[in-house]
Amino acid sequence: MSNTFSKLFGRSPFGPMQDHMSKSYACAEQLIPFLSAVLANDWEQAKQLQQRIAVLENEADDMKSRIRETMPDSLFMPVPRSDLLELLSAQDKIANKTKDIAGIMLGRKMSIPAEIAEEMIAFVKLSLSGADQARLALCEIDELIETGFGRHESAMVKKMIMKIDEFEGEADQLQVTIRGKLFAIEAKLPPVDVIFMYQIIDWIGDISDRASRIGSRLQIILAK
Repeated sequence: MSNTFSKLFGRSPFGPMQDHMSKSYACAEQLIPFLSAVLANDWEQAKQLQQRIAVLENEADDMKSRIRETMPDSLFMPVPRSDLLELLSAQDKIANKTKDIAGIMLGRKMSIPAEIAEEMIAFVKLSLSGADQARLALCEIDELIETGFGRHESAMVKKMIMKIDEFEGEADQLQVTIRGKLFAIEAKLPPVDVIFMYQIIDWIGDISDRASRIGSRLQIILAK
């Protein structure tokens, strides 16, 4: 077990966590071209992108399992095991939710009403910006450990975490706008389509929420 841990984690427990977050973000990043394909009614391209998302999500799942299996008790690490597992769970849900979004939209061949199309693209980009900021903040943790959580490095990561919350706030506001516009036109749409569209809007918002949870977990780690 110790040799396996050494190979996977090296000197820092955050190396594999960073790799997993990068994989989860790479998965979520596919939502932009996927949504563009949906808007263009290019279902063959959407199918290819959905398959790419599924592959990346499965790879993230495999990485998550390896990390959980090889992570030792907190006694051997500078950060409690429970904090790392909470962080890992939040990261993993970004990829999971991305797979859910693409799967439902492709399976139902969901069309996005023109009235909200522009805002939906902006909404996805904002949610991904929060996830990317969470990825960057996580990448700074190793430097913090090496410097003994020095003041300058801690302040920098705290600013990055605040930026995640800013992206989430903007995404939340846009989500309210989109839901309002959808409500205004829902009488013209098939009821089942409306139900699923609200679900997709919520799931895109979940990506932003999970990024915020990563930021919150990093704040807890910084405070210890």
